[in-house]
Amino acid sequence: TRSLLEDTSETDIMDKHDATLSTYMLSADHSNLYMSTGLASSYGALQLSSSSDLPIDMRRRGKLPPRCVTKEGKCKFEARNVEQKSLRFLGDIFTSLLEVRWRWVLFFLCLVYFGSWSFFACGWYGILWIHGDFENFGVADWKPCITNISNFASAFLFSVETQHTTGYGFYHLGDECPTAIILLCIQSIVGVLLEGLLVGLVFVKMSRAKKRSATLIFSKYALICQRDGKLCFMFRVGDVRTNTHLLETHIRAQVIRKRTTLEGEVINFFQEELQISGNKEKSGKILLFWPTTVVHHIDSSSPLYDLCPSDLTCHNLNFEIIVVLEGIVESTGLTVQARSSYLPSEILWGYRFEELQTTKSVSSGERIIDYSLFHETFPVTTTTLSASELDLSIPKQET
Repeated sequence: TRSLLEDTSETDIMDKHDATLSTYMLSADHSNLYMSTGLASSYGALQLSSSSDLPIDMRRRGKLPPRCVTKEGKCKFEARNVEQKSLRFLGDIFTSLLEVRWRWVLFFLCLVYFGSWSFFACGWYGILWIHGDFENFGVADWKPCITNISNFASAFLFSVETQHTTGYGFYHLGDECPTAIILLCIQSIVGVLLEGLLVGLVFVKMSRAKKRSATLIFSKYALICQRDGKLCFMFRVGDVRTNTHLLETHIRAQVIRKRTTLEGEVINFFQEELQISGNKEKSGKILLFWPTTVVHHIDSSSPLYDLCPSDLTCHNLNFEIIVVLEGIVESTGLTVQARSSYLPSEILWGYRFEELQTTKSVSSGERIIDYSLFHETFPVTTTTLSASELDLSIPKQET
């Protein structure tokens, strides 16, 4: 292939460029990551393939462009200028409280409890004031609504005892005031509802599987190399928790890029799915009992079909591959999601992952996996042609 490319005249090269650009214009599904850079990408691939077969290491490219999703899985988006945004969040107050930090949840709990105690204390104080208990406090023949309440502080203590059913001691309610009996029933019902809501909020927040994603790790770099003669996009995932595993684990990957349609419409965040798998099936389901290399076969239906090594060094070519792993936590039955992303500068062309060392424990018989090589790679012989150019070169080699 190299000698054939070296013998190609400049006219043939430009003809190839024109044909490639026409293909991009006619086929939106099989277009390069940027239609406007298809000509430069093809020309760069021809020059590179005729000069070197060395792996392309982009780990020292420089400052990275902005991400849509960080390596830790946080989405870098913020909604602004939304009509009635605060009211929308208040309408979904339970979810809003689940997403805030614990200190704000504790502050909300204290605010609700003290607010309810104070509100009903004012009610008790008002009933006693209207009945005249404060003016006749200590009179022998006077029958108060509530015994031994002489000020707002004692009314507040009675409110706390009533709402939390701690039992009446020094203060107790009589049958003199029907209004007080009604308020007692109302506060008892409100207290039960508040206890259920607030305890449920704390329980759900503590039992969420969000922190479970901290034990799921992705490789720092994604790789492109050949497997069984085909170019493949690869990355590695692992679960460092070995006592409990994820069930029904499946993984997805999407290419996010800017795209301009034939009509001139600009789509800033165009999404294209990558068919990935941990085995020969393209179902996306994997077993995560041990670290797994997830593979996307770059074929004619792949968004990476025209990607070549020179595209990874092109600052005008910006795209991001977002990977999402989901599974069910075995111990709780809750769904957990872990996310990460790869920029062009984090894709290594012509590299492969190091095999992880495993040893067998003599005492327990368990296999011990050494994660020290989880992110390590090594160079391998890989074509510098894109997958589309590689497919075109196969018939020429056979003839």
